[in-house]
Amino acid sequence: AGGAMAESEDLLSVDYEVFGKVQGVFFRKYTEGEAKRLGLVGWVQNTSHGTVQGQIQGPMARVQELQEWLRKIGSPQSRINRAEFSNEKKITVLEHKDFQILK
Repeated sequence: AGGAMAESEDLLSVDYEVFGKVQGVFFRKYTEGEAKRLGLVGWVQNTSHGTVQGQIQGPMARVQELQEWLRKIGSPQSRINRAEFSNEKKITVLEHKDFQILK
């Protein structure tokens, strides 16, 4: 494997909202764990209308991996109806230091 890929890899920022049975099922905790495992930064929080939303930033391939996870897997007790992604854009520098759960 060549070392050239890392520097040319695009950083991506994307907002997300997950619909379904995603509150009270440790969804935020699992999302945080998955994001940290993938080396992503951003945040996750519950909304007042029963969804989970947030933002993820990091290398494009890793961001896409977490998008798949948010779309299909989630936490063990969750039931995901759908995940919506918006404001997807390339960034030059990460805007968050780490990944956190917001209250």
